[in-house]
Amino acid sequence: MTRVAITGIGIVGPGAIGIDAFRALLAGGRTAIAEVDRFDTTGLTAHKAALLRDFKVKDFISPLKSRRMNNLSRYGVSAAKMAVMDSGADFSSHDVGVAMGTSFGTVQTSVEYMQEYVERGAALAPPQLFAESVANAPGSHIAIENGFRGFNVTITQRESSALAAAMYAASQLVKGTVPAAVVGGVEEINEMIYSILDRVGALAHTNGAVDEVARPFDRRRNGLVIGEGGAVLVIERAPSKRPYGYFSGFGIARDTSATISDWGSDASRVVAAMRAAIDDAEIAVADIDAIYASANSTRRADDLEARAISELFGDRVPVVATKGYFGEYAAAGALQLASALVAMSDQQLHASVGFEEGDTSFEVTREGRPAQLRHILLNSISAGGGIVSAVISREGA
Repeated sequence: MTRVAITGIGIVGPGAIGIDAFRALLAGGRTAIAEVDRFDTTGLTAHKAALLRDFKVKDFISPLKSRRMNNLSRYGVSAAKMAVMDSGADFSSHDVGVAMGTSFGTVQTSVEYMQEYVERGAALAPPQLFAESVANAPGSHIAIENGFRGFNVTITQRESSALAAAMYAASQLVKGTVPAAVVGGVEEINEMIYSILDRVGALAHTNGAVDEVARPFDRRRNGLVIGEGGAVLVIERAPSKRPYGYFSGFGIARDTSATISDWGSDASRVVAAMRAAIDDAEIAVADIDAIYASANSTRRADDLEARAISELFGDRVPVVATKGYFGEYAAAGALQLASALVAMSDQQLHASVGFEEGDTSFEVTREGRPAQLRHILLNSISAGGGIVSAVISREGA
C-alpha cells in the first residue's frame, strides 16, 4: 500500500497523560496496574486494573462542553486534541476523517441511563444520557469539537478494535477520500464489565502460586488485567512534520476455531494475517526488525500468537509485549500502537513488563535497549477470532 504518515500522538493513559509522560513510562519500565479503588472488588478473585488517576478533563475541555460528554468521550476528545497539537497540522479545510475503536463502548453510561429510567420513569430519564450511550459517541464528539467533516466510523471488534480502525482510516487516505484522519481507541473500566470478566475467569488473580500480575508470554500467566483511557493518532497523506513512522501494510484474518468469547487454536490464521501485512508493505519477512505483540497474559491467546510467531519468524526477531504496562482492550490496542511508534521514533525497544519466566522459543524483551528499527510488525488478536496485523515503517518509501 502507499505509506501513510503518522504525525501526531495523543495519550490519555494509565500512568501517563501526554506523549512525553508516555515515553517516560515506557522507558522506565513501570507498570500502571494497581489496586482498584473506584468500586468494591470484595468477593471477586481479581482486585487490580490499569485505571486513569491523574487525568483532569478541565485541562482539555471546557466545563460547559465536558458536562455533555461521558468519560469515554472525554478521553477521546482530550487525546485527539493532544494528537492534533502534536502533529502541527493545519486542518482548516476540515476535510478530516475520524476512526475510533472500542471493545465495550459506553457501558457505564447505559447503566446510568437504565437506572434513571427504572427509578424515575421514561419521561424523566435524562435524554443526554441516552444520546451518550452509543459506542460512536467519542468519535462524534471529536468531529464536532474540531469541525471535521470527513468519514466518521467506530469499530467494535474486541481487542483488535483500534488497529482495525487504523486500517480503515489508512485505506481511505490511500484512496484519496480525505487528506488526513484521526484514529485511535478508548475504553472505560466500570464495575459491571470488571465483575463479568472476573466471574468468567478471564482476569489475572492470586492463586497461591503467583500474585495478581499481567504476565504476557510468561509460563505462569493466568489471565489478563484490564485497562482504560485511550490513544489517538493523526495520520496524513502529506506529512506536516517528520513522522513518528508510516503505516505501510495491513493484514486481516479470522480464526474459525475460536468461540464467540474465547481465542481459538489455529495459528495458521495469525500467520496469514502477518504475511498479508508484510506483503502489503512490499517487504520481506526478513525485513521485520521487531514485533509488538498482542500478548495479553491469557493462556490461549498468548499460546496462539507464540506458535504463529515461531512458525513465521523462528527465533530471529525480538518480541515486545506492552500490556503489562497498561492492561488490555481497545485503549491498550491503541496504546500498543503508540508504543511501537515511540520505539520507531526513538530507535529503542521497550521492556516487556511482567515477563520473567520464558514460555516461548523466541526472545521476549526483558529490558529496553537501542535497536535499528526499519519495520515493526504489530498483532492484535481478538477473542471471537478476529485478527489484524500491521506494519509500521520508519521511511515513507
